[in-house]
Amino acid sequence: MTKRISIIALFCLLLTYAHAETIFLRTGVRVKGEIVFQNEEVVIVRDASGARMQYPRADVESIRSDETAEKNSTEDPANDQMVNDQMVNKKASILLELAGGAAMNPNGGIGGGVSADLIIGSHHIGDRHILIGGGVGYHGMILLDIFEPAVVVYNFIPVQVTVRMPLIEQKHAPVFGASLGYGIAMSKDYLGGLYTGIDFGYRYQLNPRTAIGAVAYAQIQQATVPVKTTIEENEFVNTVGRNLFAFGYKFTFYF
Repeated sequence: MTKRISIIALFCLLLTYAHAETIFLRTGVRVKGEIVFQNEEVVIVRDASGARMQYPRADVESIRSDETAEKNSTEDPANDQMVNDQMVNKKASILLELAGGAAMNPNGGIGGGVSADLIIGSHHIGDRHILIGGGVGYHGMILLDIFEPAVVVYNFIPVQVTVRMPLIEQKHAPVFGASLGYGIAMSKDYLGGLYTGIDFGYRYQLNPRTAIGAVAYAQIQQATVPVKTTIEENEFVNTVGRNLFAFGYKFTFYF
């Protein structure tokens, strides 16, 4: 009787596994088994041996039934390579950042600044949602020179390399970012220079590929600007280096 029960249990286990599903992870690994539980945070899978494995939902690229996976493999012998290529391609991501806040020139200018940046790069390093990429944008500052007085406008096109990294790999996560590049001046009245920025804030992962966030940022843009000097009633114009500071809040969109 006991032997018969064991055979029936084994048969049920094999029958369940025969209708198992294949979980495709973002790392390219495939896991075959029965999904015993899943929600927005995790997916728990039981394999043929009965062992249970848990994966963060954000790491799961797709879930397919065994029949679908086998059909795709039968119809197209190169399907495995195609699936892997698609997974690699899907690791690419676009980051759009819109920012606004205060700006200043330590030599006497205060005002405000706005910026928009578009970054393209890899959104996944290993099993982490780390974005490393490059892109361009627009940074504008309107400063009131308190010594003139006069309103000075600075516009730059930053060409930059950017890193955005969540401190924990969860749906709700604090995120840290840094950028480094060169700001190209959009006027002949001044020259651009080195650009750098850091930010820290919050990111919400909507799905494995899409996220939104809000961060506080600080930026430094180097520039070479003309400065007027009067000596014995004679006016001279020299060019000097300036560090233009901007800080405020930034909204981020990953897609």
